[in-house]
Amino acid sequence: MEYTYADISKMIDHSLLKPTLAADDLEAGCKLALDYDVASVCILPYYLKRCSEILQGSTVKASTTVGFPHGGHSTSVKVVEAQRALDDGGEELDMVVNISKVLSGDWDYVRSEIGDLVDLTHGYQQKIKVIFENCYLNNEQKILLCEICGELDADWVKTSTGYGTGGATLDDLQLMRKHSPEHVQVKAAGGVRDLDGLLAVRAIGVTRVGASATTVILDECRRRLG
Repeated sequence: MEYTYADISKMIDHSLLKPTLAADDLEAGCKLALDYDVASVCILPYYLKRCSEILQGSTVKASTTVGFPHGGHSTSVKVVEAQRALDDGGEELDMVVNISKVLSGDWDYVRSEIGDLVDLTHGYQQKIKVIFENCYLNNEQKILLCEICGELDADWVKTSTGYGTGGATLDDLQLMRKHSPEHVQVKAAGGVRDLDGLLAVRAIGVTRVGASATTVILDECRRRLG
């Protein structure tokens, strides 16, 4: 095989972001993530502190969202969200750009906001993913966002929230990988639901995938690896 179980499991951010998930569901999801040894759990912000407690001592990271899912919060609100998440034990943050400002062409605002969040997160020695929501953007806007994230040293660029009108596409992922510097990783979110889908994005340089179908993907991985 061209991969090990860990190669695949450590690509997955197990997504626990549906607003209908009850506390018992979130608790069970964290434990599932531990059992499957994924990269991280991306959980509803209010449960992050408990998530961090459950994952403590493991190699699974606690993560959550900022400005989710529409990105329209003011920068100051996003900073407060991020600060709270970091104080609650967040090791990776997934922030949504201000989509309205991107579409308005207010690139100074977009750059300043991403920079504030990157600086805050890196000040805690933690990592941040910048969500574009590609379904609403044209290629020029996606490329500019990749260039800005590269200049500001964001850790990942990410296709989508999973709550827009579309998710990750191979064309978008190839575009993002091409126009992001090597030190910026690429994350796919929305639409990767099986092992073959994950392997397809891995082949073009994607290092993380947001997934709720974690068991489907990793049970099949174990089956193939024997």
